[in-house]
Amino acid sequence: MEYVAFSVAVIILLGLLFNRVFTRARLPGILGMLILGILIGPHGLNLISKSIMDISPDLRVIALIIILLRAGFGINLESLRKVGMTAVKMSFIPDVFEGLAVMVASHYILGLPIIEAGILGFVIAAVSPAVIVPQMLSFIERRMGTAKGIPTIILTGASVDDVVSITLFSVFLGIYQGQQVNLLVEAIGVPLSILTGITGGLALGLALVYLFRRFEIRNTEKTLIILGAAILLKNMGDLISTYLPIAALVGVMVVGLVILERMPETGLKLSEKFNKVWIFAEILLFVLVGAQVDVRLIFHVGLLGLAVITAGLMVRSIGVLLSLKGTDLNLKEKVFCISAYIPKATVQAAIGAIPLAAGVAAGETILAMAVLAILFTAPLGSLAVKWTGERFLEVERGN
Repeated sequence: MEYVAFSVAVIILLGLLFNRVFTRARLPGILGMLILGILIGPHGLNLISKSIMDISPDLRVIALIIILLRAGFGINLESLRKVGMTAVKMSFIPDVFEGLAVMVASHYILGLPIIEAGILGFVIAAVSPAVIVPQMLSFIERRMGTAKGIPTIILTGASVDDVVSITLFSVFLGIYQGQQVNLLVEAIGVPLSILTGITGGLALGLALVYLFRRFEIRNTEKTLIILGAAILLKNMGDLISTYLPIAALVGVMVVGLVILERMPETGLKLSEKFNKVWIFAEILLFVLVGAQVDVRLIFHVGLLGLAVITAGLMVRSIGVLLSLKGTDLNLKEKVFCISAYIPKATVQAAIGAIPLAAGVAAGETILAMAVLAILFTAPLGSLAVKWTGERFLEVERGN
């Protein structure tokens, strides 16, 4: 018998408790929620209903949509214009550097064939907006690093980073399965998907602005309308992606940005509403990510797997420094940016098991590495961002 309501109650109550306990212990709250997910998930005490686990991918996507809407409501268009080219470089250079580094390292350290190593490289390379975005929004609210647009660079770069990772993961998986992969088409597909995502988000954002100006709608209802419309945008993107590449999650972020730009007062109030919704979505997201994790898999890759991930992060750091070359950021601020690009979580949980299901020979190793990346980098990155941010970012003084 399925106890769906019981499972939801356990996730909420214990999620709040673990988050609070770990935060009080000066540890990242997400570490507590990940550990809780491992404990009560199907590989632990099995307290989460199978029905919830079956729809877990959809629930995680909805939570990701909420955090990207929050990101959109937190970005000032003027700040984005100032850091535009830097954000573009941060969206793909560190990702490609890390993906290729993991590919090479896993080929020589773990003995994976080069194509399977490439699949692994871009499973691991994706950075986690769900971990990073709330922290960047917190820095923006406290005006820390905002004079140089540092949180905005990270917000936009990290959101597009995932598009690059997933595209290159698909390329290597396609090559492994013997598909005819046109590298030129795939290379053009990345900027095209981002452009179509931005266009879709812009159109939806303007339509919602018109709706909100035309009709008297309470802010709570506006919040629900925006969330529902953003979910539909993501679903539409998935449906038409076979014919036209579209980075729908980038479009979701643009929706918040457009509403904030066109209706500043309403945008700020809606941002507060999404902050409250995120309290629940965050628990759901990280507990369910934890529930996907089978800790026993880590023993399959052990310290060698950790060495591969560490090598990837080191090369990613070089990519970050290269992307920031020519900016006015000092060394401490660049170290902060490196820290912000450490965490992995949502993408690894979403695509880590796909190679195994697709019959890739190294599928179990890839899944084990995805699990290890989440457990190693999510808490480490979250802690590093908090520590470096508090010490290295300067508070922007008001006029």
